[in-house]
Amino acid sequence: MCDQLPDGQATLHSLDVPPDQPTSQVFRLILLRNGAQVSAFVNRCPHFGVPLANRQEQLLQKPLISLSCNVHYARFRWSDGLCESGDCKGESLIPVPLDINGGGLVCIGQSS
Repeated sequence: MCDQLPDGQATLHSLDVPPDQPTSQVFRLILLRNGAQVSAFVNRCPHFGVPLANRQEQLLQKPLISLSCNVHYARFRWSDGLCESGDCKGESLIPVPLDINGGGLVCIGQSS
């Protein structure tokens, strides 16, 4: 639910994986909330393909401004995921399309 995400913060999330799937196949994303608006990026740095962070306490962020990779400290804009500094400058995080239904449930994909 949207209201369960801390406002002005980025939060790590993983989608459930069926028991017969390897944990390496877990889909990891970063949800960013600004009031009623929620956006998301794949938790993967374009430089080495590693997660920006593996645990919430490792996620480097300046709320509403930027996210940083905790492996090599590339800095990405909060608004669009563009890398502003670091080895992958000019590349971007992969956006994840979201839809928030009338009940505040955050779903991957865009409503038709």
